[in-house]
Amino acid sequence: GCQASTSVTVTVNPLPTPSITGDTEICNGATTRLTASGGTSYTWSTGATTYWIDVNPTATTTYNVTVTDTKGCQASAIVTVTVNPLPTPSITGDTEICTGASTTLIASGGTAYVWNNGATEASITVSPTATTTYNVTVTDGNGCQASTSVTVTVHPLPTPSISGDIEICTGASTTLTASGGTAYVWSNGATEASITVSPTTTTTYNVTVTDGNGCQASTSVTVTVNPLPTPNITGDTEICTGSSTSLTASGGTTYVWSNGATSSSITVSPTTTTTYNVTVTDGKGCQASTSV
Repeated sequence: GCQASTSVTVTVNPLPTPSITGDTEICNGATTRLTASGGTSYTWSTGATTYWIDVNPTATTTYNVTVTDTKGCQASAIVTVTVNPLPTPSITGDTEICTGASTTLIASGGTAYVWNNGATEASITVSPTATTTYNVTVTDGNGCQASTSVTVTVHPLPTPSISGDIEICTGASTTLTASGGTAYVWSNGATEASITVSPTTTTTYNVTVTDGNGCQASTSVTVTVNPLPTPNITGDTEICTGSSTSLTASGGTTYVWSNGATSSSITVSPTTTTTYNVTVTDGKGCQASTSV
């Protein structure tokens, strides 16, 4: 019936209070550092045993860490890292222009835009003098970024030319032939490469040439119309049988008579009434005839 007593005190240690800090929303391809606290040792669901881990998940992922304190008590915390997809940027607009022209490039796929020329609008109008690449970085509502680019090709203008006689005599025609492109529009409405014209006065003809890239350039030529010479024959036009007369032509620089003579003056002794014709050519090569 003898008794004795003793006692022991059981100390209950509180669990640690783990926490995880770091960016929990990232863009696809990015990395975030998760830092655990609240204990003295750490074990992550990835197998890491450091108090921090760098992760770059390709899809939304949950990470767990078990924290142990100095008393050996453990507790866990979790965090979900949300992975936002990158925006899909695109650029529309004419990517082939002619020298001297401009084009408007329009970016889409985000909420903010930064071009490599410094512009920050969705649309830019550019006038490059040489083939140029334009890049835009697009940012979406989650702050994720992606870039795309487009090359604007600058085609040179065609080099039009017009060949043909550009000095004619009154009443004559000339054929003007344009080159340097694939399509032609003349100031007189013609759309062929070659036109035949018979202006009555000095006239300028313009042609607009279009090449295979749709680029255009113009050139012009002036067709000078020279007046015909005014020939004249002087001399006795009435003679007696057996006599001769001297006929003198004027009004040009060279002369051809109907009897074959090529001097300005001829002496003739016709036996019957005869008509003599002379063709006169002036310094421009224009000709006219008269007779006596």
